[in-house]
Amino acid sequence: MPDKHLSTQFDAELGDISTRVLEMGGLVEAQVAQAVYALAQFSSETAAQVLVGEERVNRMEVEIDHDLSTIIARRQPTARDLRLLIAISKTLGNLERAGDEAARIARVVQRLIGLGMPTRMHTPMGDLSFEASLATASLRKALDAFARLDAEAAFEVIKQDNQIDLEFDGLMRKLITYMMEDPRSISAAIDLVFVAKAIERVGDHAKNVAEQIIYVVKGTDVRHNPLATVEQIVK
Repeated sequence: MPDKHLSTQFDAELGDISTRVLEMGGLVEAQVAQAVYALAQFSSETAAQVLVGEERVNRMEVEIDHDLSTIIARRQPTARDLRLLIAISKTLGNLERAGDEAARIARVVQRLIGLGMPTRMHTPMGDLSFEASLATASLRKALDAFARLDAEAAFEVIKQDNQIDLEFDGLMRKLITYMMEDPRSISAAIDLVFVAKAIERVGDHAKNVAEQIIYVVKGTDVRHNPLATVEQIVK
């Protein structure tokens, strides 16, 4: 009976931690969307909201990480439970860093608003928005896969990362072309390079979360493995 009680309490603690991680992930997803909206609309108010959100995300990361460490120390979990707690810890770090990327975009927006961006540099905004929609969708899918511990859904996130990388490469080519055609656009274009890279990194963090899910479910670290090998492990 005591064992059952402890197990039930442990499950409740894990459930609470997982719920808070998902809440934090939702905030980060909203941050990224707000940051891209701020760029597209040149909204200093929205950029400021992103930076306020960053503070909340950082506080949540510290609080959840503390509680996670307490659970590990007190419960001394083994096997899959330990894998899950390790995965949650790494997921926390990736979500916090994704939030940092959103804040980085917001700061670029504030800088561009302060300097004034050349009109012709509005051209790649559609591409940036599309790249961002892919990255936020990947983050959303990764969080959904985390909630259900769905390895196959996590694998789909990993596959989609290639498309985000291709969009990033295409944006780089366009921005380089703008800089070559009009040297006056170099400063603004470089800022947009940092934005595109920040969005690409959000996709990377979603992929990292997906890899942790597969680690929990399958007990195999799939980082750095070829896509075909990961598919074999998942299937």
